[in-house]
Amino acid sequence: MRAGLATYSSGVPVVGVCEDEPALRSVLERGLRLIGHDPVVTATAAEALRAFAVRPPQALVLDIGLPDADGRDLCLALRAAGVDAPVMFLTARDGVHDKIAGFEAGGDDYLTKPFEFDELRVRLDALLRRTVAASSDSPDRPVLDPARHALVMGDVEVALTPTEFRLLGRLMSEPARVVRRHTLVAAAWPHGAMVSDNTLDSYVRRIRNKLAPLGVEAITTVRGVGYRWQ
Repeated sequence: MRAGLATYSSGVPVVGVCEDEPALRSVLERGLRLIGHDPVVTATAAEALRAFAVRPPQALVLDIGLPDADGRDLCLALRAAGVDAPVMFLTARDGVHDKIAGFEAGGDDYLTKPFEFDELRVRLDALLRRTVAASSDSPDRPVLDPARHALVMGDVEVALTPTEFRLLGRLMSEPARVVRRHTLVAAAWPHGAMVSDNTLDSYVRRIRNKLAPLGVEAITTVRGVGYRWQ
């Protein structure tokens, strides 16, 4: 392990990877092992959710263009599940709006394909130096599934629209904290979209109605400010 890299209980940082392109996935796995990391490598969002729940990583490298979900939705689902490891997004999209959407979804860094592995290495090291221990999921709490765009609790699955999914994911990613209205709008709607207060409130009501059959009443209105998941 190189000097200056954060150390963990195992002595080796676990790095979660979700990349669907086989050649790049192989390069990432091999390269991460060579520089002293312990990669947990997956190819789909569904696989990543399962793997990272078993072995919570200290950092995440997520492709945005996954076959079963948007990588940003995967990030929201992981955040909502309590995985707070820093996230580096990989994508061929280099537009400013795409980058903003990645950060709004909870990402910490953004690397455009194609890239040199050395650049990924130094960026990843910067994330690992300031990482915090990731927490694992609890079996009795609702879980967001980005592949199915659903909220799952036990054997019950509640379908969500993409906007509902992103609103709920943003709220669940910061439990007990008030998320301001403009932050929720930025997370759930395309950059520059004109969203009225009534529209946001209407979506929150829809989410509350969908949570009711699960016995979950966790969204609190903070008047004039936003909403809180608790």
